[in-house]
Amino acid sequence: MSRFNLEILLGIILVSLTTVILVVYGFNEEDRMAEAGETQHARAIEVGAGLYENNCSGCHGIKGEGILGLCPPLNDAEFFTTRLKEVGWSSSLEDYVISTVSSGRTTSTRPDQFAGQGSPAMPAWSDEYGGPLRPDQIQDITTFILNWESTAIEGVVIEALATPTPSPEEATDPVARGQKVYLDRGCSGCHTIEGLSAGTVGPNQTTIGTLAETRIPGMSAEEYILESILDPSAYLVEGYPDNVMPKNYNDLIEPDQISDLVAFLLSLR
Repeated sequence: MSRFNLEILLGIILVSLTTVILVVYGFNEEDRMAEAGETQHARAIEVGAGLYENNCSGCHGIKGEGILGLCPPLNDAEFFTTRLKEVGWSSSLEDYVISTVSSGRTTSTRPDQFAGQGSPAMPAWSDEYGGPLRPDQIQDITTFILNWESTAIEGVVIEALATPTPSPEEATDPVARGQKVYLDRGCSGCHTIEGLSAGTVGPNQTTIGTLAETRIPGMSAEEYILESILDPSAYLVEGYPDNVMPKNYNDLIEPDQISDLVAFLLSLR
């Protein structure tokens, strides 16, 4: 066989092998793409779970169970089956969640059951509307919420927040009791306290006990913190808008719990 013919034969063999490899690779590409998509989806759920815990659980419950009188459940079969019809939304549930989380809600759609956080009923969370989260983070939260669909609870009944049995320390220490109020009543969803919470909607409270002394001339730190809880529009920290913090904590939290919450916040220095 001449050298020329040998080169032609080798070329044909190489082309044939390349074709076979590409065909085999092509047959498996769909499976690889599906696997990559599943991995990406799982990662979005994982990231969304952390974002939800830090930013949403204070009002909608850590498991999406809702909080009586404040915000509705999301881990609820009706949310996935009838919510869009109830509000007259013509697009997908995913688009509805993204839109609601991004731009917030001016008024509650069920004010007789869930008053929301005040006015607006729900603040905007997307940075496109002045909130703290990027669009990709909104998408991850949405993916996490939609992941509840297959296990959503039928006929969710929101239980009133139980009054827990205090530990010996909590029974005698208002600061310890106040920290529990902070965690149980939604404060941690909007405020950061280093080592305790990571909310970003409201001002950082890591040293609020010290800062409160300088906020308003002639007003003590205790008076300022109490007013901020009961009348959050009275003084606005620079960079944070009005009508984001609920104005009905006087109805949601017992007076002795508010006193404990003030004591806890005063201790942060």
